[in-house]
Amino acid sequence: MGIIHLYHGSNMIVDKPVLLAQNHTLDFGSGFYTTTNESQARSFSEKVRLRRKSSKAIVNVYSLDEKAFEECCVLEFKSANGQWLDFVCENRNGSYNGEKYDIVKGPVANDDVYRCVTLYISGLLTRTATLEALKVKRLYNQIVFATEKALGFLCFEKSFEVQNG
Repeated sequence: MGIIHLYHGSNMIVDKPVLLAQNHTLDFGSGFYTTTNESQARSFSEKVRLRRKSSKAIVNVYSLDEKAFEECCVLEFKSANGQWLDFVCENRNGSYNGEKYDIVKGPVANDDVYRCVTLYISGLLTRTATLEALKVKRLYNQIVFATEKALGFLCFEKSFEVQNG
């Protein structure tokens, strides 16, 4: 076990992450979303900047002692499999009533994957076709901190502004 670096894309510096009530449903439910992929966080910060009509896109960098994964209740999806699809769909529909986790780790649905999952939710793709389509998609990761206990392991390191172009 060691220290890993995580990234969070935003339009502001988030030196003290907090759990906020979500105004829309997300893949892994409410929580503070991070990734181990800096370019993914850069891309997301730009999307947030545009959505919020902000002048800045900011990537926040955190360190995390991996002992958090031993001390917290963790749900981890190694791939976009059937269990992942069910969990994402239930969270997106606001119908998830299963076990509560401190941390959820797994693939993030990028824009292509969002379309695929949306087609599945709307009944236009079968479960089998959806899972087959997901196998050829490039999926990044997300690590979601869903409780105050989990957030306590996250240490702010720095932030930087993403330059356009």
